[in-house]
Amino acid sequence: MQDWRWMTAAELGRGIAAGTIDPVALTEVYLDAIDAHEHCDRIYARVTHARARAEAAAASERAKTGFRRGPLDGVPVSWKDLFDTAGTGTEAGTALMKGRVPERDAFVLETATAAGLVCLGKTHMSEIAFSGLGLNPITATPPCVNDPNTVPGGSSSGAAASVAFGLAAAGIGSDTGGSVRIPSAWNDLVGLKTTHGRLSLKGVVPLCLTFDTVGPLCRSIEDANLLLSALEGTKPADLTGHSLSGARLMLLDTIVTDNVREAPKAAFEKAVTQLQDAGATITRRAFPALTQAFDVAGALFAGDSYGWWRPLVEAHPEKMFPQILERVRGGKDVRAADYVAGWNIVNDIRKQYVALTSEFDAVILPTAPILPPDAQRLLTEDAYYKTENLLALRNTRVANLMGLCAITLPTDTPSCGIMFNGPPDGDIALLRLCAAAEKALA
Repeated sequence: MQDWRWMTAAELGRGIAAGTIDPVALTEVYLDAIDAHEHCDRIYARVTHARARAEAAAASERAKTGFRRGPLDGVPVSWKDLFDTAGTGTEAGTALMKGRVPERDAFVLETATAAGLVCLGKTHMSEIAFSGLGLNPITATPPCVNDPNTVPGGSSSGAAASVAFGLAAAGIGSDTGGSVRIPSAWNDLVGLKTTHGRLSLKGVVPLCLTFDTVGPLCRSIEDANLLLSALEGTKPADLTGHSLSGARLMLLDTIVTDNVREAPKAAFEKAVTQLQDAGATITRRAFPALTQAFDVAGALFAGDSYGWWRPLVEAHPEKMFPQILERVRGGKDVRAADYVAGWNIVNDIRKQYVALTSEFDAVILPTAPILPPDAQRLLTEDAYYKTENLLALRNTRVANLMGLCAITLPTDTPSCGIMFNGPPDGDIALLRLCAAAEKALA
């Protein structure tokens, strides 16, 4: 039964449907593995044993009587510690919210529970979700599956680790500037950043409401598709029958290809060749206006986050990790006029981006230009922390700034992903494309 921990969520769902996997036994396998794991306390902030067992028992009964609610009914998943859970602490990785216990589930958690997903617990994250590294000395820093001395990526750090270490069939996270995709890439997983506004943020502790999105970290594109449908309460899309033959991909050749380090660069170049061999046509194209969007991005992210977090931050700044405190306080001096002007610039560039990329099925780029940094060095070297944190989120931030959907797929090089950016509201078409790309990269 230990093999269940390494199966995809879709495979587990099919096993439940066939009667070869009992949701109760499956959930106990995960709970036992979590409780016994050497990194349990670094990955899970809280394990919801009673809730998981009750939900699994209900799923088991539905499976026996032929009333399953969906293809993932009975499959256990983890939730990032910014999704409200009724009666269970939700603290967003910060001492500022220590002891906070919501009265009801976040809307996406309610929806997923209605689809039959089993909640295993809440996973650790970067403090207030404001870092792509996953380093959190305030609560816990999960390990990267490829090197426990390095950070796992953030801010959905524990979400990725829970899946990569076989402690959940999938993890649900959030992505504001790369927080689903960076930990997915560094832990060799699939990560889906949904189009902003597609999935409800009700009951989700915010970082930047104008950029925050919800998305899954999982083992396959099929899983991502099924999890998206469970999170929004819709029927899963049909991903069958798609290939890369005739697919048109644009390789973004502005900012994101600068200073990519050796391993990610080699992995990306090999992946590009594999996509071409599978029939895709790849065109390099620059987009200079992106530089201007990056120039105003800092004020937009920091201004938005400080606007929401200011009362908590300024009441107890001493409780925060100094690196995160400095980042969120970066919004303190953002003037309203500059914020509005920045959004006017970004909205105009978004239109230019759509015009430039409309003839392509997706835009490709390395998910991250760097490998996971050393955790101890990040704690002791201020300049190293700042450099690595900015680089970690540089490429992923394109999709957030341009209002896109995006998917990262693993390559055959550990901790190196390739990213596919699709147009706004093109989530399903991008999933179909990436289902074919996944086979080409296998």
